[in-house]
Amino acid sequence: MSTEKFKLQIQKMLDTADVKLNGERPWDIQVKNPELYARVLAGGSLAFGESYMDGWWECEQIDELISRLLSAKLENIKNKKLLAFYFLRARFFNRQTKKKAKRVGEQHYDVGNELYAGMLDKNMNYTCGYWKDADNLDDAQIAKMDLICKKLKLKPGMRLLDIGCGWGSFAKYAAENYQVKVVGVTISKEQVKLAQEKCKGLDVEIRLQDYRDLTEKFDRVISIGMFEHVGYKNYREYMEVTERVLKDDGIMMIHTIGGTKTKIFGEPWINKYIFPGGTLPSVVQIAKAYNGLYKLEDWHNFGPYYDKTLMAWYKNFNAVWPQIANNYDDRFFKMWNYYLLSCAGSFRSHRNQLWQIVFTKVPAHVEYQSVR
Repeated sequence: MSTEKFKLQIQKMLDTADVKLNGERPWDIQVKNPELYARVLAGGSLAFGESYMDGWWECEQIDELISRLLSAKLENIKNKKLLAFYFLRARFFNRQTKKKAKRVGEQHYDVGNELYAGMLDKNMNYTCGYWKDADNLDDAQIAKMDLICKKLKLKPGMRLLDIGCGWGSFAKYAAENYQVKVVGVTISKEQVKLAQEKCKGLDVEIRLQDYRDLTEKFDRVISIGMFEHVGYKNYREYMEVTERVLKDDGIMMIHTIGGTKTKIFGEPWINKYIFPGGTLPSVVQIAKAYNGLYKLEDWHNFGPYYDKTLMAWYKNFNAVWPQIANNYDDRFFKMWNYYLLSCAGSFRSHRNQLWQIVFTKVPAHVEYQSVR
């Protein structure tokens, strides 16, 4: 098939999303290499992202472009052979074993604390902010941390486990403002170093440890932006581990991105370049995982706030880029911007959601009142 026929085929699909090739609107695609059409038809979303990194196309507002493509369900442009490969790999191999789980720490979270310090809020929260009464990123992240503390019903002296503690932002906040004792675990060496420094002098212990190796008991258990890395083969084990280390009168909470459709593998481009092995859980998968172990107390969705959070990160990243550019290359710059903007578009189209889910143990040993 000729390049022109490939182009017409792509444009016909894009018409359903009101997107034009070489159009004049900010969400239109500006084609730099005509081989783009055949490449995308053969490789789907992975090829689309990679071709942007290679400079084959540009777009003034990638976030709006992706939102329109997803709203029109154009992510279904996929190579059947590639789909079969992703499915079979996820079906027969556990990509989030203790050994393999370390990859996301090395590939994503260890790319440089300077990058994250410039991109994130002043406390370095790398999850969705709570913008209900906030008008800036710092306040939205403080509101998110305080909301979690209130949902956990923290009291002075309680022992709190923070699974996937990041750079220690929540551990520090909870220890300082609610006088709890915190154990934070992460598989990122760079996060451990900075988290230990940030929490120095507080009743906070930061460990380089896989959550599956935990044996102690805790009054409260939280994971903020970590469940996306667990993998569908391990959802049940995650629930069993947290149930085992949680005291009978304890509260467990998960703050996670969720998908509107049950899947067993993640978006191909994100999976390859950003979060290796990452998969978004569905309501069905989570319900199956906690069945018989936990009582559901509250399920709160504020997915639209992640669009605002990601756009704030995008603005900060580009502002700090001149100071950190020597540590990376132009391909990384394109990759990171595509990551932030495409994710913003996915939340804008409501394809992804953000959930805070609160559990107590079965049989129930606590009366729980929801907090919003």
